[in-house]
Amino acid sequence: MDVSNPKLLLKRVVNVKAVVTPLWKDEIQQQLQAQINQLDQQLQQLDIEGQRAISAIQKQSLQPPGPQTLQQIDNIQLQVNQKKSEFLEQKNQLLQNLQQVQFLESEQEVIQGQMEGFFSIEPGDNLISKTQVEILLRDGIVEEIRGDI
Repeated sequence: MDVSNPKLLLKRVVNVKAVVTPLWKDEIQQQLQAQINQLDQQLQQLDIEGQRAISAIQKQSLQPPGPQTLQQIDNIQLQVNQKKSEFLEQKNQLLQNLQQVQFLESEQEVIQGQMEGFFSIEPGDNLISKTQVEILLRDGIVEEIRGDI
């Protein structure tokens, strides 16, 4: 190891951008639609499970149901409604994303995500330029690596 010229290995976040192409748009729209469909299924399942839980409590309780039973039913309904609200909020966000994708122009660059990568640094290097690296993809293929590798 060369002690006169020390190097340090660090981790950095690398932005991943994609060039908007018809293929990219189709793939993103399919992914978003699949996530929306999955949320719809989860909403249906939540309703079914909530009704089952309420039915089970009603079958086990006295008729007419007492205040404790009514409180249990209200608690279940409240939990179901809270979870439904979360799912609907997620679905709304996905629908907005789907709409935004439709309006993107061809050849526009969009941020697709982030990855982590390692880099070495030594005295005299510009730390800021070493941490500002991004990858540009076209239909999943690396087209360009930007920044100080």
